[in-house]
Amino acid sequence: MNRLSALIGTSFISALSVNSSYANPLQEAALLIEERLDARVGYAIYNSGNGESWLFNADERFPMVSTFKALACAALLAKADTGEKSLDNTIEINDSDLVTYAPVTKDWVGREVSLGDLCDATTRTSDNPAANKILENIGGPEGFTAFMRTIGDNITRLDRWETELNEGTPGDERDTTTPRAIALSLQNLLLGDSLSRNSREQLAAWLKGNEVGDPLLRAGIPKNWQIADRTGAGGHGTRGIIAVIWPPEKAPLVAAIYITETDATMDERNTAISQMGQALAKVVSP
Repeated sequence: MNRLSALIGTSFISALSVNSSYANPLQEAALLIEERLDARVGYAIYNSGNGESWLFNADERFPMVSTFKALACAALLAKADTGEKSLDNTIEINDSDLVTYAPVTKDWVGREVSLGDLCDATTRTSDNPAANKILENIGGPEGFTAFMRTIGDNITRLDRWETELNEGTPGDERDTTTPRAIALSLQNLLLGDSLSRNSREQLAAWLKGNEVGDPLLRAGIPKNWQIADRTGAGGHGTRGIIAVIWPPEKAPLVAAIYITETDATMDERNTAISQMGQALAKVVSP
């Protein structure tokens, strides 16, 4: 199928899946991004107040890449809620733990580090060894997937560790989610009752502290909107973000946006997601 045929098909399918009269700016932005970047794009955005939704390829699978780290830390918080784990529990960081991209843990080798600090590191900087240590404490990729099933997500799956999980090969369902599934799970975790109030507040604080998300949604939404987000990038041009966004005096929004199967540069993919943020602002404040 050539790109024009695919674009026409995507437009038709998306038109069926969008159920908001104000969805045009988001849909138009996604279609333009697909065409400009020769990419596959999907998003699911929900208004947590009235249930309004904006969906585009929302049930297609996309590589999760580092967006899984928010959910892994949520799984750890769930264990803390039951007393099985404590954020104050410490584990030693060894040379053998280091994998590609360790901006924080490279300085922690030989030290005992708390699970809370490891979650802070991986949500704030996307540190990969920190994410693997969190996975070790929730039962590995299998434990991650099992946790997602306990909160009603039967789609999202993690199969590998950092950094192999970022491979993103088209058609490979390992380490994937759908925009709809992961957005609803994030809503459940941050705005629902799957976690205790203290754990929800801790997860939100970690995600609000994201230091590597500035060029994405944060660059597109108004400056007075609060955002808690986790970004990711991987093979085959994959770029993704999951977020809860608080526009002033409005109900929180929950968003999942993924781009994949493109040769676009990182800057081009970042710009595309920031443009989705601009479109979202038009939808929410027309």
